[in-house]
Amino acid sequence: MRCDHCGKRGAAVRKTNRVYGAGATLHVIENVPAVHCPNCGETYYTAETLHELERLKTHRKALFIKRPVAVTSYR
Repeated sequence: MRCDHCGKRGAAVRKTNRVYGAGATLHVIENVPAVHCPNCGETYYTAETLHELERLKTHRKALFIKRPVAVTSYR
């Protein structure tokens, strides 16, 4: 796959998590496909992925699964 930023071959799709909000409004979207380029170090989302993220955020109350999350504060 060719990187959209540097144009070199070698970019690959990796799964990542996106986190929105904090505390009681925390929303985690798992297994988001992100393109990562080992040549320039850029990680980015395709337009299709960004549209799907917006859809998931808009409809999160109908789609979410509640899970307990362990949280540690840096300070």
